Amino acid sequence: MSSIRLVAQTREIPPVDDLLSHTSASQPLAWLRRGDGIVAAGGGIAASVSVPAGRGPRRSQLIADSWREIAAAAEIDDPIGLPGTGLVAFGALTFDEDSAADSILVVPDTVIGRRGGRSWITRIRTAEKDFAPIPEPAPYAPHWAGRVGPGAQTPQGYQDAVRLALSEIADGAYSKVVLARDLTGTVPGDADLRRLARALSTGYPDTWTFAVHGLIGASPETLVTAHARAVTARVLAGTTARGADPEEDATASAALAASTKDLDEHRYAVQSVLATLRPHARDLTASEHPFVLELPNLFHLATDVSGDLDDGASSLDLVGAMHPTAAVAGTPTDAAIAAIRRIEPFDRGRYAGPVGWIDAAGDGEWAIALRCAQFADAPEHESGARAVTAYAGAGIVAGSDPEAELLETRVKFRPLVDALA
Repeated sequence: MSSIRLVAQTREIPPVDDLLSHTSASQPLAWLRRGDGIVAAGGGIAASVSVPAGRGPRRSQLIADSWREIAAAAEIDDPIGLPGTGLVAFGALTFDEDSAADSILVVPDTVIGRRGGRSWITRIRTAEKDFAPIPEPAPYAPHWAGRVGPGAQTPQGYQDAVRLALSEIADGAYSKVVLARDLTGTVPGDADLRRLARALSTGYPDTWTFAVHGLIGASPETLVTAHARAVTARVLAGTTARGADPEEDATASAALAASTKDLDEHRYAVQSVLATLRPHARDLTASEHPFVLELPNLFHLATDVSGDLDDGASSLDLVGAMHPTAAVAGTPTDAAIAAIRRIEPFDRGRYAGPVGWIDAAGDGEWAIALRCAQFADAPEHESGARAVTAYAGAGIVAGSDPEAELLETRVKFRPLVDALA
């Protein structure tokens, strides 16, 4: 039984128009899609779980087990019963078990949410304390601009990395590997990071906009959702830029749908998801052919997977089973991870790792942390600016072209770079 004993109380409140106005400006904690979602009001934390590298079992397993104990010991008063009500925790896990970053789960002391036209507040405390005062929403600070430029992996270095991967694929080392590059820079030390989350949420409403422990982004890729024993996932692999006009758009979409290289990449990713979900779910279904998902700046090949959980697994258990998928690592997984460690000149941290939330029943929504940037915890002492690193990657398979893959990363960087600027 967990030594952390939490008390959670959820109550319906009048409609909330702007969830982000309730969260912290410097350390926002949010999960949004199409205007609905949950945010931590203020910056108070009721409990947290942090797992560094080298603790033995997989970090996702340690966090899932810790959360099961916390939830079992909790006292929960939730008459609403919507996804996101009751006891909830926000999480962000590292891409690689060997990353120097921590995998974390955070339970705020106040959560405000909205779904399907209903709004609520959940207050959470430890058994020996009183509920914290309810924070008031704070006005947004002035607009700001950040600068980013080439990081540890330069554009030329990235193309060289792709060539190396292609030679290893030709030698049979692996079938696919996803290689990323980074952009580094700074934002003002007093930047209101809610403005970045707001720009992403407004500009890309069909993505999951997230802010967890300085990791802020807008991911189009659902890793897994679980609610009332139903499980769903969306697989994205295969990408092309949007056209400049409707005619170019139609041409680009049709070319992607017919691309042997992209269809191969997508098939690896779908097979990876189905294989990892089968031990936990029955009646798994996936469309025979992918559809073209349209986002404001690009097209993706996409496949939705659904089924019914039949083994009591929580959403975090499924996260541990599914991550890393072929869509963000490669195939076979172990060989692809080894190649990423060898070829990429940086630690991905939580980029391309699972990000989302979980409730006391184990239900939750988890995405893959893509189109994102990691902000330093605090401004640097000398400059007063706050460091930021953004990431984007592309899947490399036989037939990939280094210049085209570099262009794909530029397209994927665009939402975040535009929002930062």
